[in-house]
Amino acid sequence: FADFAKSLPRLKDMGVEILWFMPIHPIGKIKRKGTLGSYYSIADFTDANPEFGTKEDFKNIVETAHALGLKVIMDWVANHTAWDNVWTKANPDFFVRDDQGNFKPPYDWDDVIQIDHSNAAEQQAMIDAMLYWIKDFNIDGFRADLAHLTPLEFWINARLQASSIKEN
Repeated sequence: FADFAKSLPRLKDMGVEILWFMPIHPIGKIKRKGTLGSYYSIADFTDANPEFGTKEDFKNIVETAHALGLKVIMDWVANHTAWDNVWTKANPDFFVRDDQGNFKPPYDWDDVIQIDHSNAAEQQAMIDAMLYWIKDFNIDGFRADLAHLTPLEFWINARLQASSIKEN
């Protein structure tokens, strides 16, 4: 984050108006793909991957971007998480299970587990995690990864709650 922030004036001069950050969260370690893992295998929706820097570093990049007139959006993964996501222990009922009661991956994506979208508490917890980045880091919005796999009602509710904090 800190090194990238140095490039923001140059990006502004090039005509960039919006910075779109791919998932910035810690990557799960259990069933990780390769040595690096996938940025879409999220271990904690309210933390930053230390390979990028700290949450304070991210906050600074958002502030710098805003000072230059740039908007900041984050890629958001609401359909699945890492096998070792913090919710697997705190809220195991947030996930789809197989016939034996084990967490279940979506499709053949064996490095992630499927969120149970019918769970209203899960939906609100996911929205709360999104709102955290708006409230505490002043980001401007989200790009929804695999939005079609998450119920439309979730996205409508997330949009309404986010708009109550920050419009546009």
